[in-house]
Amino acid sequence: MNIERPASSPDLFRSLQILDELSNNDSLTQRDLSNRLGIALGLVNSYIRNLAAKGFITVKNIPPKRYVYYLTPTGFSEKTRLTYHLLQDYTRVYREAKHNLKQLFQELGASGFRRIVFAGADEVAEIAYLTLQETELELIGVIDNDKAGSKFFNREVRPLDGVSGLRYDCIVVTTYLKRDAIKRELVKLGVQAKVLRVIF
Repeated sequence: MNIERPASSPDLFRSLQILDELSNNDSLTQRDLSNRLGIALGLVNSYIRNLAAKGFITVKNIPPKRYVYYLTPTGFSEKTRLTYHLLQDYTRVYREAKHNLKQLFQELGASGFRRIVFAGADEVAEIAYLTLQETELELIGVIDNDKAGSKFFNREVRPLDGVSGLRYDCIVVTTYLKRDAIKRELVKLGVQAKVLRVIF
């Protein structure tokens, strides 16, 4: 899934990711899952043991020292349940983010701000971009160290220090997961608090 997970459901999200990977390929090792999902091997092991204890997957040992994981019928049902639950969470997050962004953009417009920079180029930034289209504000740049060099709605994403080359009125931190780290980095780069906004 590409959408940013709700912060309240990390365990459900990881469990769904593992069940999804195993439903598509039952020859994956724990190391494969660790690499694919970008989480520590020990954490994958913990999730596997938990899912097996609940009867969602079965583990078979095949020599030499290799394990194969299969989803049980209960595991397939759990995957469906988790998908439904997380989609409900994503819908709620989308509605809340759009509402908060709309309110923020109205406040910025009323304060005379026009030229906006997005700091963060993930799924929340996409919601922000769509919401921005309903205003008179103009997006003049997108910055994100992790996405630098990629495209965001046909704009090249710059690293955070690329903000110095942009003429802006306000920077909006458009991510939930990295917002605190991005805000700290921008302050270190000399961005003044009065032109920095963080969405909640």
